[in-house]
Parts: sequence; structure tokens; C-alpha cells
Amino acid sequence: MNPDPATPLWRAAQVFRLLSCVYALGFQIAVNRDLQRPFVGWMLLAVLTATSVACAAAYLQGFGRRPGWVLGELVAVVLLMLSTKVIATDEWVQDNQSWPTTLWATNATISAAILLGPIAGMLAGSMVMAAAATLKAMAGGAVNVDLGRNATIVIELAVGLAIGMAAQTARRAHAELDRVARLSAALEERERLSRHVHDGAIQVLALVSRRGREIGGETAQLADLAGEQERALRRLVSSGDTDVTCPDDRMSDIGAMLHKRASDRVSVSLPADPVLLDPGVAGELVAAVVNALDNVVAHAGPDARAFVLLEDLGDAVTVSIRDDGPGIAPGRLTEAARDGHLGVAKSIVGRLDWLGGSARLSTGPGCGTEWELTVPRPPGGLPNG
Repeated sequence: MNPDPATPLWRAAQVFRLLSCVYALGFQIAVNRDLQRPFVGWMLLAVLTATSVACAAAYLQGFGRRPGWVLGELVAVVLLMLSTKVIATDEWVQDNQSWPTTLWATNATISAAILLGPIAGMLAGSMVMAAAATLKAMAGGAVNVDLGRNATIVIELAVGLAIGMAAQTARRAHAELDRVARLSAALEERERLSRHVHDGAIQVLALVSRRGREIGGETAQLADLAGEQERALRRLVSSGDTDVTCPDDRMSDIGAMLHKRASDRVSVSLPADPVLLDPGVAGELVAAVVNALDNVVAHAGPDARAFVLLEDLGDAVTVSIRDDGPGIAPGRLTEAARDGHLGVAKSIVGRLDWLGGSARLSTGPGCGTEWELTVPRPPGGLPNG
């Protein structure tokens, strides 16, 4: 079972619970002679103490950190607050706080906030104050809803909000730290594997490839196969962990997406740091790159190679796709569009226009083909840090 990042808050809350119980005991001693049924008051104090001990043990040991347990504590607090009507006169109720004391009742607000967050904490605080207001109304008194004069309401809501936000922040920080730790472990393991493979299999395959080409003849085919496997292994051990979540879940690392397109005929060059874009923009840009690579396969010849370069310019991202094929003859694209073949116009140029970017083509007979695809980043498009 994973440790609860909010455990320090649970421990601090139980210290507060102890102090509030001491305060409730002192209040009981101070007002005992004024109660209508003092003996019943002492019995209810015993119930309050037992409830506090049970909740403290449950929250400290962890088995009580569940919505059902917190709801049970809140119900117990409300019932004990309303029990004031049983042990005291209406006049006493109108002139005093509820018998268990509002300070002790705040424990339920704190528990809800730690477990379920600020909204649940504020709702629990509202229920505690609603019970106090109901008690006043049952005794025939007026309910004071003036927040300027009744600071207790504000305090209950503020406690629920502040403690809930603290617990929420602790859990988010723990999740981020855990993600970074897993990423670091994955990088260390990949480095270890890379060294092991490089010192063994890759060197052997490189030797077989080189010696096979030197010998020639039928051995050259074996050399080609060894060369392919060497390149595949190099890509495997040098690739990033593309399954690792981006630092900002709302962004996509286009570098990791493009790296998946690398092959024996496609070389992909990426910056050292992740290049983050909106997922929709990244998906459309990669689709345009894939279309350009498909054109290389279809039109540049069986031996043509493609080279993909990703550049992060800060306010824009550029992907260049170049091949060493024969190039495109002048007027060929215009002729293709006139004949109804709109693959380039729609799949590449159209996509980039839709993204607010640009797609520039450089080509010529014997010069290969190069696409430069650029998409702008909107202001604030980069995550902080």
C-alpha cells in the first residue's frame, strides 16, 4: 500500500484533537453547575472522549482514512452538538456555544478536508455551523448570520479550505516526486542497458557488418542484415521512455512522437529537452510529417533515405523533412492538383494552414525534396519551469 502523503497532516490533526478535548473538559467543568442535567453532561463527555480516541486511533493507523469513517465522525459531532438541548435550558443555549464546544466540533471539518479536499472540508464546516444554528433555533433564539459579527462561521469555512488545499498540494507534490523518481530510475536502467548492449551485441554486429562487406560475395548479405540489427539496437537503447507522462499532462512531447517514426530509411534528430505542444497541434503536425514520409516511400525510390530534424524556436516549432531522392520536377505539383491529386495540398499544406503555421517546399530535379513545417506557439504555450 502506498504511503499517504497527507500523513503529517493527520498527525497534526490528532494533536489538535487532543487539545480540543482538553478544552471541552475544561468547559464542562466550568459550566457543569449551570446545566439542567449535569450527570447526563458527564455521560455525554464520556461519549465525546470515546469518539475522539476512536477517531484518533483510526486516522493515525490509517484504517479510518475513508469517506465512511469521516462521515460517521461528522454525524457524531452533529448529534453531540444537538444534545446540548437535552442537558441545558433554552436560556443557557441562547447565551452560550454548543456544549461540546465549536473548537472540538472543528475536528470533523479538519478530517473531511484532509481526506477529501477543500470543497468537502468547507461542506463539513457548513454542516457543523448549520447544527449550531439549528440548536439556537430549537431554543427559540435568533440565528446570527452576520459574518462580520459571527466570525465562527468564517473560521469553520477557512479551516476547511486551508487544510483541504494543504492536503491536496501534498498529494500532488508526492505524485510529481514519485513520477520524477520513476523517470530517474528508468533513465538509469536504460543507461546501464545501453552500456551493456554497446559493449557486447552492438560491437559484435558492427564487426560482422564491417568484415562481411570487406569479404564480399554472399557474405555481404549477412553484413547487411547485421548492419540493420545494429542500427535497430542503437535506436532501442538510445530512445527515450515515450510512455513517461509529460511534466504537464495538458501537453504532448512531439519529439517522442516523431522518434517512433525512425527506421533504417528514416533518421530523426531531436533536441535534448522535450518539445511540448498542445496535443491537438502535435497530432496534426505529426500527421503532416507522416504524409511527407509516405511521399518519400512512394515517389523517391526504393533506396531513398529521409532525414527529420525537429527544432524548438521558443515561439514556434519547426520540423524539416528532407530526402535524397530525385526531387520533384517543376510544375509537377500544380499538374497533380489540376488532375485532382490533392494529397500534398490537403494533407500537408492544408494542415499547416489550419494550425496557423506554414509549409515550405524546396525541391528540384536531382536535388531531393525538403519540407519545412512550422507551427507557432500561442503566448503562454510553454509550461512554467
